[in-house]
Amino acid sequence: MDIFENKVVLITGAKGGLGTSVTQAFLAAGATVAGSSRSIQASDFPNPKFAPFPAELSGADAARALADAVVARFGRIDVLVHVVGGFAGGKSVAETDDAMLERMLDMNFRSMFHVAHSVIPHMRRQKAGRVVGVASRAAVDPQPMVGAYSASKAAMVSLMRTLALENQDLGITVNVVLPGTMDTPANRAGDPKADFSRWVPTEKVAATILWLASDAASHVSGAAVPVYGGAA
Repeated sequence: MDIFENKVVLITGAKGGLGTSVTQAFLAAGATVAGSSRSIQASDFPNPKFAPFPAELSGADAARALADAVVARFGRIDVLVHVVGGFAGGKSVAETDDAMLERMLDMNFRSMFHVAHSVIPHMRRQKAGRVVGVASRAAVDPQPMVGAYSASKAAMVSLMRTLALENQDLGITVNVVLPGTMDTPANRAGDPKADFSRWVPTEKVAATILWLASDAASHVSGAAVPVYGGAA
């Protein structure tokens, strides 16, 4: 069912473990997808409704240029899905250096802030829009040795809830998903002895994002939705 026919969806982090599943899900639902990542190209998703927008979302200027380029080409952004993020861990807070802290804040918090700052004004002019971000279970269920990562994801959740409140006057919804450990090649390589059956398939996370971006979820905003799979 083409529930996103005539909708323009900007996906940041559109290529990768989760990003690929999200992009494929929106294309299958009929969306016009503007996919962004550092090295993305049209051949990554051979679909006439896919358009690559290579970008390094390292700051406000890059995020603004991306949003403006998508609007210049398609005239609007109906949905923003922010998949960009990163993980670093293995050190206690006492052992975490400034470089790790800044890297986690850049990848997991500031990137979301800059993209939202650039896209939300377009949505407010349209008086409509959906924003979905990808945080982590660690944002609400922190564990030892991942303090910088957990804190950066928690900051992102707080930001998303603020955006929901600030834009409810125009019916723009803002939600975030909290995946547990996802079943990606990178995670399998990092923990080859794990029970992969308890991990979350990326397709299930993508399906949750798709629903939050749809008209069916028009009255859901400010939610942090757990997607934990078989993990307790």
